[in-house]
Amino acid sequence: MKRTLVLTGAVAAAVFAANPASAATAPAGPSASDTAAISGLLASPGTAARLAHTKFPGAAPAAAHATRAAADASTQIPVYEPTAAFVNGASDVPAALAYVASPAHLADGRDATVWTQPSASGWQVINVASGNDEQVHAAAAHGGYLLHEPQVNAWYSVNGDTVTVLDGSVSGVPNGTRVTLATYQAELHKRYGDKLPGSTYDKTGAGGGYAAPASNTGSDDSPATALALGGAAVAAAGGAFLLRRRSQHSK
Repeated sequence: MKRTLVLTGAVAAAVFAANPASAATAPAGPSASDTAAISGLLASPGTAARLAHTKFPGAAPAAAHATRAAADASTQIPVYEPTAAFVNGASDVPAALAYVASPAHLADGRDATVWTQPSASGWQVINVASGNDEQVHAAAAHGGYLLHEPQVNAWYSVNGDTVTVLDGSVSGVPNGTRVTLATYQAELHKRYGDKLPGSTYDKTGAGGGYAAPASNTGSDDSPATALALGGAAVAAAGGAFLLRRRSQHSK
């Protein structure tokens, strides 16, 4: 069962003008020590070995002269995701750091992306994903930080109080659409204010609630509740969207 909200270009422009920007606070990013730790992790034998053994379903046979699997430690792209506190209006910080992405290549020469994330014991590799989505979207962010909605695999650039759609192909929102952060937060709250942690929706386990899904431990696809800007098909109880990007999650 789905509920759909369509925000056309004309309506988006009207809403943008009617909602003045709120005072936004940028989320905290990796520190200099974090960057150094990530660099060491990406250059480690363990990461190289993982990349050497990673293969995605449907991959073409390895080339006769396979390349050396490695990650690019010099490129680190912070990826942020919306928080429940922002959705319910309890915080003016729109997102929190979800992971840091670094481009890599596998032993068969295919492009991949290594995701690293902090833990109690330090930074760790949590996933190897196919392709170079983060690198492509970061190049188009033009100074804004990269915001990802994993439930519908939508990408945005947030620059001050402006949210710009970088990839809304799944949700149906045209790339380049801009709205104020206040408008974006209002839309999220309208659709998800009753689905946050502690809500009846969350307690009954409908669609997984708003809580972040647990790490997938072997599947190539991860189901999650849909969350997107106007124009998205939002999954209600019993509905889910399957991410189509190939991944190999940590076990």
